[in-house]
Amino acid sequence: MTRNYTIYLALILIAITLGMFTRSSFMPARDGFIATYAGDTIWAIMVYLIFCVIFPKWSSLKIAIYALAFCFAIEFSQICQVDWLNNIRQNRFARLVLGVGYQSSDLICYSVGIIISYALEIFICNKQARSA
Repeated sequence: MTRNYTIYLALILIAITLGMFTRSSFMPARDGFIATYAGDTIWAIMVYLIFCVIFPKWSSLKIAIYALAFCFAIEFSQICQVDWLNNIRQNRFARLVLGVGYQSSDLICYSVGIIISYALEIFICNKQARSA
């Protein structure tokens, strides 16, 4: 599979923008379902896209497995509340990447985000192969 870096980098920027929007004061209904779960789902989509850029020769399935494992590892790391790690989490960027507190619902969001990413990539690749 050949991946177009420009498209994937643009999609990463879109994912970051949408994810930041879900955490901003501009988000309508900040306590609603979408505001609560969309950010974590989009974060997983972004991780999938980043893995596509870093490992362009990997299959979509391999990327999905490793991206999901990465997301889960980050979430499980939030159980660990040691001073040095919490000090790192005080930085806004680190807090966005590492999170601050474990929530099992995030694991569902990550799974949904990775499944969406994987399914869309497979669908688009199959569509391109049929039209070629």
